[in-house]
Amino acid sequence: MIHMVAIAGAAVVAAVLAVMLRRYHAEYGMLLSLAAGVFLLMALLNVLPQALGQVSDLLRAAALPGEYAVILFKALGICWLAQFAADSCRDAGESALASKVELAGKTAVLLTTLPLFSAVAELVTELAGV
Repeated sequence: MIHMVAIAGAAVVAAVLAVMLRRYHAEYGMLLSLAAGVFLLMALLNVLPQALGQVSDLLRAAALPGEYAVILFKALGICWLAQFAADSCRDAGESALASKVELAGKTAVLLTTLPLFSAVAELVTELAGV
């Protein structure tokens, strides 16, 4: 809880500073916004191992193969990276580029999860007796 309060506070302070800087030097405002985003992402990476450990424990308790966890974590990483890049593009005023980054992220998630879809299709085929 306290960690999230610190992150939210830092984000608000950075946003206010970025808006003030953009009035006089737009490029510095954008750089501050980007740097703050990277800093906040790094702060989140400190708590990420604990969360991933809990998800791994849940997957083990459900007796799911380890390859499913790898697929899940790769897809989450792709989503976070694509969202961060798209938001950074939007902050720089490049909304068309942000849309392309989001599309690339969605395509990458689809390609990453294809083995999972294949396994589900095989299971459905076995259960249906086809």
